[in-house]
Amino acid sequence: MSKKIKIILLISLIPIIILVILAILGLYWINSQAPDLSQFEYLKEPQISTKADQKMIVVKATGVPEENGAKTIGKIYKIFYQLPGLTNEDKKVAPRGRWGRDYDPQSLELTGEYGLPVPEIVASLPEDSEGVELVTWKYGEVAEILHVGSYKKEALTINKLKQFIEDNGYKISGEHEEEYIKGPIMFWKGNPEKYYTIIRYNVKKNK
Repeated sequence: MSKKIKIILLISLIPIIILVILAILGLYWINSQAPDLSQFEYLKEPQISTKADQKMIVVKATGVPEENGAKTIGKIYKIFYQLPGLTNEDKKVAPRGRWGRDYDPQSLELTGEYGLPVPEIVASLPEDSEGVELVTWKYGEVAEILHVGSYKKEALTINKLKQFIEDNGYKISGEHEEEYIKGPIMFWKGNPEKYYTIIRYNVKKNK
């Protein structure tokens, strides 16, 4: 093989080498941003706690998270990363979704909203934020549980949480909320049986 041909072959490999390097760097970045899942293990059993109100940027949503959530939440991330003054810690937040109290994980026509937590100092959104709103989600006392697995298999986990709420003398006072710790909304579809989702309801003590 002539020296000229070797040079041509080497040059032709450069784009492939660059793509491989970018892929490796991308995986490294993703792993560096991924949450420590062990910190959520305690929620495998339902808990009641007090949660502070949270300023959010939100967008209306329809459908189910497993099928179109990533596309919708992408609109929020586009605005999120334009916000000035965000620290690295501010950026390590998981997206959330709020759906009606009659949430059915098997439904294909859910209506609600997705949101990302932002610091209290955020007072306005960029000009290209059409369809994205800055609001405050109210909390107080909440009941939470960790669901591991596909969104469509949440029913048993939801029922376990609702029974816990009732058994402890509380009632649900807010919408069905989910916090997507690990799943297709974050980066890629992956294995649905390994999704981590916190299921949450605002609750009030029965009188």
